[in-house]
Amino acid sequence: MPRLLTIGHSYVVAANRRLAHEMATQGARRWDVTTVAPRRFRGDLRQLHLEPIEREADRLEPRDVRFDRSPHLMWYRDLAPVLAQDWDVVHCWEEPYVLAAAQIARAVPPGARFVVATFQNISKRYPWPLSAFERRSMTRANAWIAFGSTVHDALATRELYAGKPSRVIPPGVDTERFKPDQGLRRRMLMKLGWPTADPVVGFLGRFVPDKGIDLLLTALRSTAAPWRALFVGGGPMEQDLRRFADEYRGRVHVETSATHDDVPGWLNAMTILCAPSRTGRRWREQFGRMLIEAMACGVPVIASDSGEMPAVVGDAGSIVPEDDASRWAAEIDRVLANRVIHEQRAMQGLERARTRFAWPKVAREHLDFFEMLLESPRS
Repeated sequence: MPRLLTIGHSYVVAANRRLAHEMATQGARRWDVTTVAPRRFRGDLRQLHLEPIEREADRLEPRDVRFDRSPHLMWYRDLAPVLAQDWDVVHCWEEPYVLAAAQIARAVPPGARFVVATFQNISKRYPWPLSAFERRSMTRANAWIAFGSTVHDALATRELYAGKPSRVIPPGVDTERFKPDQGLRRRMLMKLGWPTADPVVGFLGRFVPDKGIDLLLTALRSTAAPWRALFVGGGPMEQDLRRFADEYRGRVHVETSATHDDVPGWLNAMTILCAPSRTGRRWREQFGRMLIEAMACGVPVIASDSGEMPAVVGDAGSIVPEDDASRWAAEIDRVLANRVIHEQRAMQGLERARTRFAWPKVAREHLDFFEMLLESPRS
């Protein structure tokens, strides 16, 4: 039975650790899977504590981390004893240009295949010490995983990545937690004091300019269809949203206290989800996890053409130019006003989430890649 060690700070969240859990349960050729995850990690909005998974199939090895205020300089304590064991594959869910990845790369046993995963979809030249971290990680790496096609396009020809086996594999979604639930929708809307028949335009994510919040507010001001608006997340643009809520009193709710467990409920409360991310000089949307979570809940999505989002949505939703507020307003009107289009988008999104992004499928794609590496000569 091949032995896999997978390490990542994202595993502090149970929804992400479903990857390791599913890899431990799949296939005729079973894998012995061990996962290293932080006991605690400072997330974008709050301190996260290691979340449990009922009947978790992988072997969990919690570790303390240091400097988690800075994702680039975070590192794991007491990692050497677990890495010193006899592994067939070591899978690193840390960006190759961060200290944690370089720390792992340095300690990987010589006989193990080392696979790095990345979301970076812009070909950047990093300053020292990030450039040194990336060189150490990718020099040791036997292969790498791109979390999207734009990631692969950006990195495949770069010196440290070119010539190494690679695979495009997306993140996954838990379709048992994220699913259509009309009863949950009614409860969430009753909590807000909103009629269940009213259309709700939703946003889920960080309240920052890169996410296109100002464009969405402009679009909502000019839509013809009636709407209520629900913003779930947190960040520096919260006060802009509070002012918008004052402008449309009773029609807008800003939710900043949602936990990971709350997200399926808030998504079910939405009639559509809008993801109007904007491309900047140093960033473009790397994936858009909220898109696959919304689709899994049967919520139609409207996304901008920034970064990976067109590839995520495919033909299961609407793609709108990222800087065209009038087109955004028109598309919101079209999907809200036309029941046939809304139902068609809901079914298409649900099917895409289940067949392309469900964790069992994503886990199987990882294992197929690892098995291919074990059967090939070491690079």
